[in-house]
Amino acid sequence: MFYLIGDIGGTKTHLAIVEEKNGKTEIIEDRIFPSQQYPNLYVIIKKFLKNSGLKIIKACFGLAGPIRNGKSHTTNLPWLIESETLRQELHITNVELINDLVANVYGLNVLKDEELYPLNRGSPNVKGNLAMISIGTGLGEAGIFCDKKGYIPFPSEGGHADFAPASDLQYELFKFLEKRFGHVSYERILSGPGLYTLYLFVVETGKEKENPQTFKEIQTTHSPQLILEKRASGESRACKRTLDLFISIYGSEVGNLVLKMLALGGVFLGGGLTPKMLDRIKEEDFFSSFTNKGRFSKLLSSVPIWVVLNENAALLGAMYYAQHFM
Repeated sequence: MFYLIGDIGGTKTHLAIVEEKNGKTEIIEDRIFPSQQYPNLYVIIKKFLKNSGLKIIKACFGLAGPIRNGKSHTTNLPWLIESETLRQELHITNVELINDLVANVYGLNVLKDEELYPLNRGSPNVKGNLAMISIGTGLGEAGIFCDKKGYIPFPSEGGHADFAPASDLQYELFKFLEKRFGHVSYERILSGPGLYTLYLFVVETGKEKENPQTFKEIQTTHSPQLILEKRASGESRACKRTLDLFISIYGSEVGNLVLKMLALGGVFLGGGLTPKMLDRIKEEDFFSSFTNKGRFSKLLSSVPIWVVLNENAALLGAMYYAQHFM
């Protein structure tokens, strides 16, 4: 049997056809589409399936945004996605929409050991809730409830909670962002676009001087990858300062998430951006910010942290969900 899966984000839409045979699943075709260039998900799906000739019996899509009654207004795309509409348009009887972070969590079931980097081994034998945070076009957060039957993921929109400055520099950043956006959430900082906005803060407020040519290049592309490259090469002190600030806030918010979910069993760091900055996350300042929670600092130091190295975890999670729950 064949089914369709997808990871739908603000930057890219990753679709795949899965074949299930004798209880085993295999992706037989996949393709990535630039989300912003299409008016809706249906157009992308029709293009992807145009010449497949396969009978798709079910479809599961992980979406970056809240889902209510089978409908989702995607957060970083001007799309309304409805499972019932997709059923009718695609002539697929069973269509499910799940939160992209929930999809990421389900994807953990099919990852190999080497696709999880142990950032802090903590107390690995402690049973308890877990959590996941994912940085990409936006900031996703989810909890994983632990009971006697196993682990149950649930979505949140914690990335849109109020940013809480933890230093004079971060308060200055808050005022900078408030002028631009009004409400300042963690997603305004901990995301691909957020990394670029942090860079503008560092340069425009004179925290670091920047070569005009480098500034123009980064300003033209808005590319977080370029900022990471300029920092890694040592070419730009402004990019280094930007990432230093990003890492400090990242560690702090991961600690916040663990406390809110009481995720003593551990926390997973996912998304496309995190593996690209793994060398910086390994350094002490990330963990210091993570554990800097006053009376709960010692508790946090015992919490395991894993970095998810496979950027396709959400797609694999949609496959896992389709196989086991549809």
